[in-house]
Amino acid sequence: MSDNVSVTVERRRSGWDIALGILMVIGGFVILGDTVVATVVSVFLIGWTAVVAGIVLAVWSFSRLHTGGFWWALIGGVVLALLGVLVLQNPGRGALWITVLIGAAFVAGGVTRMVVAFSIDTGRWLFVFTGLLSVLLGGWILVYPVAATMTVLGVLLGVQVLVEGITLLVAGRPRLTSGPNPPAAAA
Repeated sequence: MSDNVSVTVERRRSGWDIALGILMVIGGFVILGDTVVATVVSVFLIGWTAVVAGIVLAVWSFSRLHTGGFWWALIGGVVLALLGVLVLQNPGRGALWITVLIGAAFVAGGVTRMVVAFSIDTGRWLFVFTGLLSVLLGGWILVYPVAATMTVLGVLLGVQVLVEGITLLVAGRPRLTSGPNPPAAAA
């Protein structure tokens, strides 16, 4: 058995990909058309996801009762579920917390990108430029979190749905065609 395994990924576009891509592009524009509603929906989705994931993690922790890691999994599940409940109890405050976390992530990602730029030769100034943009956007969010709260999540969701839709339309979905255990070829 060889240690050098070559993996080939190809992109494939079917009629379903095109249909879903069109729906996602339309959905992205709808979301961008009303970012406040999209932000509210996002906060509720994040809150409920945290509650459900926290409960699942807490229940799963009992499978680790005698193997180690039980307490960390249980505590993590309970904390995640409680954070979800806090977000659902006061969606405005939850949106503010999430927005501040997003601002901090933009700043951290931008600083990281600018530091990495000085260790590479190709595309250095692109990394510096995009890193600076991330820092400025994150800084604006952190300085004016209340103003950003009702739009940032909606805009990010809308842009993400739009980009995913365009990607499906242009390139389709990735498909593993060779490697250690490639899937059977579709008929």
